[in-house]
This record gives sequence, structure tokens and C-alpha cells, in this order.
Amino acid sequence: MLNGETVDARDMPPTVTLLDYLRLHRRLTGTKEGCAEGDCGACTVLLARPPANGGDLSYDAVNACLLLLGQLDGTAIRTVEGIAAPDGAPHPVQRALVETGGSQCGYCTPGFVVALVGAHRAGRLTDTAAVHDALAGNLCRCTGYRPIVDAALAVANEAAPRMDAVAELDRTRLGQLDSRPGGLADVFDALAAEPDARPICGATDLGVAISKQKGADVPLVALDRVPELQRLDIHDDHYLIGAAVPLERLIPVIAADYPSLAVLFRRFGSPQIRNRATLGGNIGTASPIGDSLPALIALDAGIGIVSRHGRRAVPAADMFSGYRRTVLQAGELIEHVILPRPRPGEIFRIYKLSKRYDQDISTVCGAFRLTLTDGMVTDIRVAYGGMAATPVRVAAVEDALRGKAWTLETARAAAGALDRALSPMTDMRGSAAYRRSAGRNLLPRLWHETAGAGPVTVQDL
Repeated sequence: MLNGETVDARDMPPTVTLLDYLRLHRRLTGTKEGCAEGDCGACTVLLARPPANGGDLSYDAVNACLLLLGQLDGTAIRTVEGIAAPDGAPHPVQRALVETGGSQCGYCTPGFVVALVGAHRAGRLTDTAAVHDALAGNLCRCTGYRPIVDAALAVANEAAPRMDAVAELDRTRLGQLDSRPGGLADVFDALAAEPDARPICGATDLGVAISKQKGADVPLVALDRVPELQRLDIHDDHYLIGAAVPLERLIPVIAADYPSLAVLFRRFGSPQIRNRATLGGNIGTASPIGDSLPALIALDAGIGIVSRHGRRAVPAADMFSGYRRTVLQAGELIEHVILPRPRPGEIFRIYKLSKRYDQDISTVCGAFRLTLTDGMVTDIRVAYGGMAATPVRVAAVEDALRGKAWTLETARAAAGALDRALSPMTDMRGSAAYRRSAGRNLLPRLWHETAGAGPVTVQDL
């Protein structure tokens, strides 16, 4: 569904990006091309799928430059041309942008409009911080952010019954489409038929390469709607997180137990990215600066792997076999992550150091799981990313802390053990000397937070 119209795109290559399809083939040029890699927000559109419970539609703001037509079967897309009411009346966000002077030259404005409409419909424009988060993926090139934020706050509590009519139209027509996603059995059939195929889920990483190269060089198998990969189960002692669960859906689930990890996931990218990016995808790309792995290693998480022939579990610490390589064998997929829930007295912190706070690649990432008993370190797990070819557990630091009094002197001594255990790399994000110094400093920082100001709370998100 495209702006309420049923579209048959089977004559198009499935690896054409939605952005190119909209602009070049549908002439819907309100959706702009800026960076074509998910950073600027000029191409923001709304994506909706039929709800599992038959209820109302939710509309996620996403980057059209990273979405492939083959991933959109059975979905509803709304571009800036399609968010007005059926009678043509503007959405309250559009009206407020005019009234507050937030409308810009026209290049960036459509992306701002669509991002705000999605946040408005989800009830997320609660305060200034929430508005800034909703707009973290949209660049402003003309007027500045203040009038745009003013517009968002002006309509935060205003109903949009006309948008409700739009959603009802999409929901009804989507229900008439026969587009049921297949399960893992279908995935394995596809992989068997195309041995060179690459799995693709949120496409926030591989989609950049496809967008830049204007095509894929191998067949792709889309996993984002496979039911078995969408599970998100909460148990007394662990979470089961399906490999295809978007980070935006995961964040509120784990925030109470792991506020520090929820903050990290929020910093992975803008809402447009988090609505598509997945934990399984972040693991599967095997990047040495993939931020999820240090956390998963420190938390003793398990990676569930599935193939046509059965299932196996791999500790997160053993998932990488080398630079950009995992232990996945031919025909295997990441099915889920088992994330233990915190035990009494356990403290978890993860620190991401990057050149800018939001939407940036880590230079250094340090994760620490600490248990204190009467001021003594009775259990400790330490992992770092960005320091070597793979994220690593640093046993030497753990040995320097375990059984010791939790003091600033102990933390500084453990920092010396980090020096001896790791030989950081130098690249465009930072020198080896910087990484060594920054990595060392995270240990005294951990002491100051845990022995001084206390733990991060959900209210700090």
C-alpha cells in the first residue's frame, strides 16, 4: 500500500531502494535524497504492517534509502504526500510547522514532518527531550531546530482524527492483501536454493552498501518478518530476544533491569534506524566496534543459532572467530539472544566513547558487570569493543579486581592490567594511545559511579 493505493511492483527488481522507487518511478519527490545512508532523515517515510492482534496500525518512521522493495510486501507506506486527511486537510504537525515558522526551504522539511507525524501518532511528543529524540535522525540546514521543536510541543496533546481515518483506510486495505510471512522452514528452503544468498533484516548496514552501489551483487533473503525471529519473551531469570526484534521495541522492555544498556541502544541511531536495526543484525555483521557484543559478553549472554538440521547455543564471548567473522556455519542463522536478568546486588554499566553522542560509531566501548558484597568485589566481568579485531573479554582486569576491596586505588590498579592485556589499534576514529588512555579511564569512572553517585535509574534515560 502506497499512500492508500494498492501497488503491484513485481515488475521492479526487489533490490531497488524505496527511495529510488518513490522518486524515479512514482514521481513522489517530496521524499528527498540527502546522504542515502540513513543519516540525514530527508527520505523519512512511515511504515506500517498489519497488527498481529487485529488492532490499530502503528506507523514507524524509517529511512526510505535503506528499505528495499522486496522487504515491503504486505506493508503500508505513507510519504509526506500521503499524511494529509482523505479530504486533504493537513495534519496538525504540518499546520503547526507553518504557524511557528518551522517550515524550511523544502528540502529537509518533508522528513521533519513525517518523523514528527510518526512520533505524534505514537504519543511520544511528551516533552522537549522526547522531541529531540524523535528528530535525532533529521538534519536541519536552514532555520534551526527551535521553531521545529516549538511546533512539535504545540501539537503534542492535540488529537489527529483525520490521521485516524488514514490509518483505518490502510488497516482495512492491508487486511485484503494475502502477504503472510513465511517461517524458518521457508527461509532454509530459500537458502538451499540460493547458496550464495545473504540474509537481510533491518538493512541498516547492508542497505547502505546497496543504496550506494545501486544494487545487490548476491540474492538476498529477508528475515525481518519471520515469526520465529520476532519473539520477545520475558522470563523470571532471562529475556529471549528474537534476532529480528527492532531495537526500538526492545528498549522499553529491558530499561528497568538494564537502564545503562537501554541508553546504549538508544545511541545506536535515530528512531528511523532503531525502528529497523536489530540485535541479531548487529551481532551478525561481526564489526569490532559493534556495540552490542561488549554488553552481551559482560552479561554472559547466549546466542541461539538455528539451521535446517537443528539448534545450538554459543556464549557471546565465543561468537567472533576473527575480524568480521563469526562462528556461523553455512546454512546457520542467529535465531535469538538469551539475556540473563540481573541477580541481587549485581551492577551493570556500559560506556560508549564516540566523537558525538548520538548516531556515531564507537571509538571505545567498555562493559562491566560487577557484584559487591560488603565493599568487596565478589564477581566481575569486563569486556571492551574498539580495542582489537573483535570485542574481547579482559580476564586480566577481572583477576585484578576479583576478591579486592572496591576502592579507587583498586580500580586504578586494574586499569594498569588493561594496559598489559590489550594492544589497541589505530584508525581514523582514534589512535592506539587515545584508546589505551580512554579504556583505562573507564575503570575509575565505574568506581565513581558505583561507589559515589549510585546507579543509573530509568528516569535518567
